[in-house]
Amino acid sequence: MKIVEIGKCRGRLTYGYRRVQKLLVEDGFHVADSVVRKLMNQLGVQVSLYNHHKNGKYSSYKGTVGTIADNILKQNFSSNKPYEVLHTDITQVKLNDKIWAYISAVTDEASKEILAFQVSNSPSRELITNTINELISNMPIDVNPIIHSDQGWQYQLDYYMQQIKNNNFIQSMSRKGNCHDNVPMESFFHLYKTECLFGLPACQSLEELISVSSEYIDLFNNYRISLKTKGMSPCEYRKHTLAA
Repeated sequence: MKIVEIGKCRGRLTYGYRRVQKLLVEDGFHVADSVVRKLMNQLGVQVSLYNHHKNGKYSSYKGTVGTIADNILKQNFSSNKPYEVLHTDITQVKLNDKIWAYISAVTDEASKEILAFQVSNSPSRELITNTINELISNMPIDVNPIIHSDQGWQYQLDYYMQQIKNNNFIQSMSRKGNCHDNVPMESFFHLYKTECLFGLPACQSLEELISVSSEYIDLFNNYRISLKTKGMSPCEYRKHTLAA
């Protein structure tokens, strides 16, 4: 039961039987995942979060309003080295007063670590600038990663393109209207909404959303293990890979 508690977010279970089994093996308990699944069902600790959340998808596409970068990645999401390929996007979350909050984030394709996460009441230029500033503060100075986005208007304008160019980032963009070209970022936003927001009362204010989101990002980066990162958390995977 203690291991199941590790995966809690806002008082709810997020760890399914496969991740629980991974932790048990690490603690010296060699139990088949089918046995873990059966025991979790018997104890009433199975995860039931994975339904469709009700926060709508934000579309920032306004046509060609600036420069469209090449799609360098072309859905080749095979990077296994941290700081090599990054993904960014914007999503929206409805607050209790029926207004929308906007979230801009950056994820590392290899480690899944969230390197920047900004919240605002507007999908503005300032939101994107703050996101990139946070990203830069969390990056080593000797890297020049690809940063991939959709064709949202914010990513087509000179201020964004110049900001990432000045920091030796290489810009890549999805094809128009193709969310599958930016799957790593889409996947994180779905997970964030499902585990942190879905099925709970809507946040009362932007400040509350920032608070609960900050707690989730800390949990996600430092403690939430994934089989895609060899059973490590994003930060553990980054440190392990860079030290190898």
